[in-house]
Amino acid sequence: MSSRRTPSARRSAAVPDAHVRTGLIQITVTGVLWGTTGIVVHLVHHGTGLNPVAIGFHRLAIAALVLSAFAATRLRPMLAALRAAPLPLLFTGVGLGLYQALYFAAVALAGVGVATVVSLGLAPVLTAAWESVRARRVPGPLRLGTLLAAVAGLVLITGAAAQPTAAAPRPLLGLLAAAGSGLGYAATTMVSRHVSQHTAPMTLTTISTTVGALALAPPALAVGLTVPARPEVVAQLLYLGVVTTALAYALFYAGLRTTEGSVAAVLTLVEPLTAAALAVALLDEPLPAPVIIGGVLLLAAVAATYLAPERPSAPPPSPVAPPGRLAAVGREAGEGPGAAT
Repeated sequence: MSSRRTPSARRSAAVPDAHVRTGLIQITVTGVLWGTTGIVVHLVHHGTGLNPVAIGFHRLAIAALVLSAFAATRLRPMLAALRAAPLPLLFTGVGLGLYQALYFAAVALAGVGVATVVSLGLAPVLTAAWESVRARRVPGPLRLGTLLAAVAGLVLITGAAAQPTAAAPRPLLGLLAAAGSGLGYAATTMVSRHVSQHTAPMTLTTISTTVGALALAPPALAVGLTVPARPEVVAQLLYLGVVTTALAYALFYAGLRTTEGSVAAVLTLVEPLTAAALAVALLDEPLPAPVIIGGVLLLAAVAATYLAPERPSAPPPSPVAPPGRLAAVGREAGEGPGAAT
């Protein structure tokens, strides 16, 4: 039999690589959008005194309302998704609400830089360890080098930014909240990646933000939900809900369909870089040498992950709905891989 490949075979072999690249770009853009969240939360908290839990509730509630409006004609796929995987979807939504609230609390207690770096820094280590244990394999040299560079960069940034300041009144408690947020983010990423293989990105984002808002509603009511009717405050909350949540999570879940959880966690490390740059530009936070060196290491980790991604153990999903019980979940018109863009 000839070993020559036909043009159609070459095209079909190139499709998975295109899906992988698209997923990497989607998750990288997500990290940039998330990097603006801490600054906006800081502005809202210090400008209104609104509790971080209440800010998280408003963010998810706004996103859920916006997404529900777009999904009004897609109730059947949403119900099908809930019937097919109720517990993972509920876990994803509750996890989203909890790790977001912990992150917002860390921003208020330890500052934007430390909260973002620590919460995101735990994710790649935890997800890579879990994937290796589950697959009973040792990460390859490139993956190990990427993780080590990312962790080294995070250590440098944390060591330089963790000193008590006026913006970080209770840094130790803030670090604990950030660590809890990172743990919740890692766990939710692993579960949502599995669900995203069979659920359209918009469906998954709508369900998770709605469940997350409902999970935060009781504590948010307890601490108070009143928002000053000032244009800048309303605009900031709308930005948090529409751009950094509805759009960002749609891109994130779309990217997870073709990206391993540990790769996604490393790519979203552009979030602390974005947050640090904005903190310097808008809040006049200092940028010492360790932060610069750590940022270079983080960028190197992201670049290595983008240029040479490890292929997922399972092939990326095709635009055709998979057979079996989950077949009804992905049948929304126009929502194949990457359609969220």
